[in-house]
Amino acid sequence: MATDKNQVLDQLLKTPVLPVYFHPDATECRAVLEACYAGGIRVFEFTDRGPEALDNFTLLKEDARTKYPDLKLGIGTIKTSARAEEFIAAGADFIVCPIMDAAIGRTVQQHGLLWVPGCMTPTEIAQAEKAGAPLVKLFPGNLLGTDFLKAIKPLFPGLLFMPTGGVAPTRASITEWFAAGVKAVGLGSKLFEHDATDDQHGHAWLSKRSTQVLQWATNGK
Repeated sequence: MATDKNQVLDQLLKTPVLPVYFHPDATECRAVLEACYAGGIRVFEFTDRGPEALDNFTLLKEDARTKYPDLKLGIGTIKTSARAEEFIAAGADFIVCPIMDAAIGRTVQQHGLLWVPGCMTPTEIAQAEKAGAPLVKLFPGNLLGTDFLKAIKPLFPGLLFMPTGGVAPTRASITEWFAAGVKAVGLGSKLFEHDATDDQHGHAWLSKRSTQVLQWATNGK
């Protein structure tokens, strides 16, 4: 059974780093999820970016049920209500969108789940707030930047913000975003780039990086 929205949001605020990941190979997906969990990640966003997404998500959800019972596993890059329903049926704990679409929000919220819309303008943020989103994804974060957040945040005192896109797994990047007022950060491809000079076996490097990024994020809150 999927987790209600307050449980997911509470967990994200406690461990405020959200990996954003897709890979077509199921074995690699499972290894990455295991490594992130070992590094302290407790909220993980798989993304709907390929024909294998639903099948691979289903496998990850089974791993979460049997091995990582405190992990909140959601799906991102959702652009239609119909697709949201498919992943909700597969057990998604939350739904993240790259866009602001109130119809998707209604669908997700009818199931009692956390809906995180992607916004790029004050108008979209206002629409997200009106549609009941407690947390807004600032996307793409690298184009908007921390100055944008500082400018608009006073207009929306009741909303929480999370940038995704362009956030780097570095102390400087993480610290800058939290200093600007975000409550969590979404980390995509840069989190999963393996340094070719690192000779650690398997995905130990990813566990180590997850632990470090979580430490920076938690200290920056």
